[in-house]
Amino acid sequence: MLSAKPNPRALTIAGSDSGGGAGIQADLKTFAALGAYGTSVITALTAQNTTGVQRVMVTPPQMIEAQCESVLSDIRIDAVKIGMLADVESIKTVAQVLQRHHLPFVVLDPVMVATSGSALALEDTVCALKEYLMPLADVITPNLFELSVLTQQPIATTEEEMLAQGQILMQESYNAILLKGGHINDSAQAVDWLLQAGYDPICFRSARIETQNTHGTGCTLSSAIAALRPQHQNLVNAVAASKSYLHGAISAAQYWHLGHGFGPLSHFWRTKRD
Repeated sequence: MLSAKPNPRALTIAGSDSGGGAGIQADLKTFAALGAYGTSVITALTAQNTTGVQRVMVTPPQMIEAQCESVLSDIRIDAVKIGMLADVESIKTVAQVLQRHHLPFVVLDPVMVATSGSALALEDTVCALKEYLMPLADVITPNLFELSVLTQQPIATTEEEMLAQGQILMQESYNAILLKGGHINDSAQAVDWLLQAGYDPICFRSARIETQNTHGTGCTLSSAIAALRPQHQNLVNAVAASKSYLHGAISAAQYWHLGHGFGPLSHFWRTKRD
């Protein structure tokens, strides 16, 4: 007998990747692979492939807001993943939407972009992220570069430095931060740490997979957390399940030859439909 219980309903607010490996495209694939119904708000269009981003067109704030209101006025949303927000007005717009609708769970992947190429413009967006959006997130998922920018510290080269920078952010009263270790120490393991207000840090370790097909790993992990948090009792279990899913998606795509640069993940590895 089919269950009458609806699947979790997730919303991604992010940029579009024309190559299909990251952004909105990766988020929707991840939602579907993990049993969540996906909806989307496109914050920017990118001309992008496995070799890089060639051009970006930012969605006007009024259109970002209109997309959000269209979805949220009609569909109950259980979790939100937020990715690329290219300017201060986009950040303020999304923050205002979150304040109006009081959504149950918000994951923020603090993608750092400067569409104008200006360091000052990037500094403005970082300040806006920290002031308007990061306090509204249930968990923030920075990589080492993003963590460095957010804390104004050199890029961490050890777990101790990464954890120290995470604690700097936690002092600003954020709810939780998942520190993505990336290639820290160049060890045989991939190491992430989850910091939560009022709890001891929790470490997630997995075997490192040697592959250049890693495009969209950050998008995939944050959207997996959004899809899985409504299906788990707590954030720790949701992160653990998301890490397991991501490891499988990287492993299944490690020998792919798709494009000339950093290839995508195998989002549907569990069903072998890629």
